[in-house]
Amino acid sequence: MIRKASKNDVKTIAELAVLMWEDNSDDGLADEFLELLSKDDAQIFLKYENDIPVGFAQCQLRYDYVEGTETSPVGYLEGILILEGYRNRGYAKELLKECEMWAKDKGCKEFASDCEINNDKSCQFHKAMNFTEANRIICFTKKL
Repeated sequence: MIRKASKNDVKTIAELAVLMWEDNSDDGLADEFLELLSKDDAQIFLKYENDIPVGFAQCQLRYDYVEGTETSPVGYLEGILILEGYRNRGYAKELLKECEMWAKDKGCKEFASDCEINNDKSCQFHKAMNFTEANRIICFTKKL
């Protein structure tokens, strides 16, 4: 079962999301998700198996330029995670479909995503889901 997340789900979403975004805390992510869920241009979906939350996907509308796209807004997959023991069952594909339908309902003509350049599993997932690679970049910073 997949359902749209509500404000009551932020703790569950944060517990899943911290497994992917390890530099964050549950509480910090919960605050972020609470704010996101109050906006009309963002949505989070939860995947359940036997009433156990086993994954989530976060999508948003992006109005700024999105690499490789021609329209605005663009639906954007901000994050997707399925717990380790529940992978390879098609759950991420189901979540992505929900995000794409949500973006289409919001008037989007395109959908995009990204992943770290060295995240081979994520890259393979995106290609398997018919995303086309638009560009590769390496970002640099330095302290002043």
